[in-house]
Amino acid sequence: MKSVAKQLTLDELIALRPAWAREGRRVVWTNGCFDILHVGHIRSLRDAKALGDILIVGLNSDASVRRNKGPSRPVVGEDDRAEMIAALEAVDYVTIFDDVEPSAILARLQPDIHCKGAEYADGKRPVPELHIVLGYGGEVRFLPLHEGRSTSALLARIESAS
Repeated sequence: MKSVAKQLTLDELIALRPAWAREGRRVVWTNGCFDILHVGHIRSLRDAKALGDILIVGLNSDASVRRNKGPSRPVVGEDDRAEMIAALEAVDYVTIFDDVEPSAILARLQPDIHCKGAEYADGKRPVPELHIVLGYGGEVRFLPLHEGRSTSALLARIESAS
């Protein structure tokens, strides 16, 4: 499957959802900026895929990345980020979204499992979409962190090297 075939709109994914449910396939969702793809991203996506049959990655649009990370981000534009994520073996589908967090998408798509990073597991950082996922009977799972592997750390190293 070519990576571009993996890039679908939310409406296209929602249209596929009933067939996956009939087939008993577990749908896993995770999302993020994925700006400057690194091995921590790859490992997290593999971890997410291991939880089900279909992995859908929600990719923050350029506008939502700027709202989340500031005016200098993203470094890599949404079309390139989507193509790179879609090219990964663990990823079945990618969709770009404009919201800062995925509550509205999760309410419509209703994946079986919603994945967050382990930094949310202790309850100190809010998970605004938690009540949505639990409300439709979904599950929230926390993926392990891969220490020293982050876009911010990578950007800091690049900046110090220049």
